[in-house]
Amino acid sequence: MRRRYNWLLAGSGAAVLLACGCGGTQTAHADAARAQQDAPDTEVVRFVRNPDTAPAFQVDDLSGKPVSLAGAKGKVVLLNFWATWCGPCRAEIPDLIDLQKRYADKLEIIALATEEDDADEVKRFVGKSGINYRVAMAPDDVVRDYGGVAALPTSFVIDAQGRIVQKHIGLNDPTLYERELRVMLGQAPDVKVEYFEDNGQIFLKNAERATELPGIDFSKLSAQQKGVALRRMNATSCDCGCQLTLAQCRINDTGCRVSLALATRVVEEISGGAKNGRKTAPAAGKNAATPSADPQK
Repeated sequence: MRRRYNWLLAGSGAAVLLACGCGGTQTAHADAARAQQDAPDTEVVRFVRNPDTAPAFQVDDLSGKPVSLAGAKGKVVLLNFWATWCGPCRAEIPDLIDLQKRYADKLEIIALATEEDDADEVKRFVGKSGINYRVAMAPDDVVRDYGGVAALPTSFVIDAQGRIVQKHIGLNDPTLYERELRVMLGQAPDVKVEYFEDNGQIFLKNAERATELPGIDFSKLSAQQKGVALRRMNATSCDCGCQLTLAQCRINDTGCRVSLALATRVVEEISGGAKNGRKTAPAAGKNAATPSADPQK
């Protein structure tokens, strides 16, 4: 399975770069900027409430030695999906090197290069850049288990108990990872911790829990109609080629015009159907997906 990651065109200024990555337009993880806006005098980190266990894996690093989450037991893990050709990925490497050096006994950074990269090129790049953390190639099954990687870099923050507490997409404030790490180590008493439910921000399979979707206006619907609309969006595939449901695509790629148009049409049909006395229950069509199927598998 080959994946294509397209470059995002970023505007000028560091604030734009912080939210941008290679190959996606997901905007749910501009954490640092949002935290500063909400509480400019207070440092804030956001963690998942009741986090899921990180999918286990074992791969060989570039030197042929096994690397796994089990091997990092008891440490905080930063699982970083990246590529040598990705500008934002390269830009964050010096900060990751520094972070691994200063927290070597508490942190394990594992970088998985996507299959779009050539293993020999990755080896040469690692040697030249002075990377001091484990680097391996990312097999398809690992990428799939982590919900698919729509943009690079994508990093999962895994606590010492092996649970995914946060996911970051794109180039972030370099202090963000350290702030989260220090909170988990009990070394940041002045940092405020906010908790959120995973409604697809971490694992797209949890999109069925979402009560709102990016860019979709449910204000014209009653509570019952909204429930019908959300169920339909979770049971209908998007036509953009992403192989996700409409709900998942809206969460995964807020810039997707296809899912925006289709989801908006669902709302309009249900709203109009109620006014005209038509039934609003979702009908199975050519795009209907099996509700019980895991779209990430």
